[in-house]
Amino acid sequence: MKASNIAVCVLLVVLVAQAQVSMAVTCSPAQLSACVSAITSSTPPSQLCCSKIKEQKPCLCQYLKNPNLKKFVNTPNARKVASTCGTPFPKC
Repeated sequence: MKASNIAVCVLLVVLVAQAQVSMAVTCSPAQLSACVSAITSSTPPSQLCCSKIKEQKPCLCQYLKNPNLKKFVNTPNARKVASTCGTPFPKC
């Protein structure tokens, strides 16, 4: 019984920590400006681009719902950049 209580507590701590990290992100599409050349051409993404994509990952679904941003974010090159940076493209 004690082991299951500890497991539940650990799971709750992990979930709360992830929620706090997600809430700490300020969604700003301008943060992805470092990725413009990689998204609009075939150049590989920079380290800065990859760090910004990882930072903005909780915001990507929000960007995909915005018609003005969707045309840039939901492209084959944008998906390739996200994949190259090790950030799975979200399924919203």
